[in-house]
Amino acid sequence: MRLVKHAGLVLLALGLLAINAASAQPYPARDITFIVAFAPGGVADTLARFVGKGLGERLGRTVVVENRGGAGGNIAAAAVARATPDGYTLLVITTAIAINETLRPNKGFAASDLKPIAIVASSPESLIAAPNSPAANLADFIKQAKGKTITFASAGAGSGSHIAAEYFFKEIAKVSATHVPFQGGAPAIAATIGGQVDVLATTLGGGAAAQVASGKLKGLGVASDKRAAVTPNVPTYVEAGFPFDASSWVVIFAPAGTSAEIIAKLHDTIEQVMQDPALKQKLTSIGFDPIEGAQPQAEKYYNAEVAKWGTMVKTLGLTIK
Repeated sequence: MRLVKHAGLVLLALGLLAINAASAQPYPARDITFIVAFAPGGVADTLARFVGKGLGERLGRTVVVENRGGAGGNIAAAAVARATPDGYTLLVITTAIAINETLRPNKGFAASDLKPIAIVASSPESLIAAPNSPAANLADFIKQAKGKTITFASAGAGSGSHIAAEYFFKEIAKVSATHVPFQGGAPAIAATIGGQVDVLATTLGGGAAAQVASGKLKGLGVASDKRAAVTPNVPTYVEAGFPFDASSWVVIFAPAGTSAEIIAKLHDTIEQVMQDPALKQKLTSIGFDPIEGAQPQAEKYYNAEVAKWGTMVKTLGLTIK
């Protein structure tokens, strides 16, 4: 009986040693999972794969990309919010997470359940027309729209492009506009080229950048403080006389409670990834600009975006239960 008891104590001690040894390993000790809040091929997925590849190479681990779409990104966000805060399960999501704070009150998680690591890139909202549109630019388009009801397409109701465009038309440009939602960016672009709508509301990174650059679509304006590198001939909203800016960005979160050391290591390594000239050129070519800055700046930026999009959602009276 005494031998059995001693054997049990030895096994317990060995088990504790193994646990301590595992916990003493420097992070990361195993592969990391990026849970992407949208389907493969979209903006978040594209950026997740770019960043994940570079992050994995620098940390010596594989970054596995897992897509969990649904509920405007809330399914993936809730899953990461509930995950063990050890740095191995991270969320990749877009501006949708800031919009959902107001648009979707029943999210299944709280904002405080997630910690921003880095906002990696952004793409300005824009208004784009068919190449044969009589409007030369945004100022011209709004002038022609006065006294009429125009139609604008987007990739879906409740999307950032829908909300930004509707707010712009209603509150800033003061023109009547009817939203025509489509199931994705491709059909919305096709409808614009085909003349089924007057204008398309989208980010440049939503698939329209190449079309504008090639002349297949006409860029009327970009909602940013400077012109986009991929479409240098398209003026900003401010240049057209409208003080308005809005963009879609991609952010990486960890579960709240993740150690400050792990957050810092992930942030610093992601910053290194985003400094790669080839990656910068790739992002620019698809309508994105890398965002740089310390982790506290990312958190401050995120909180400001929650407030800004919340104002737009409330002003328009939108909600999804």
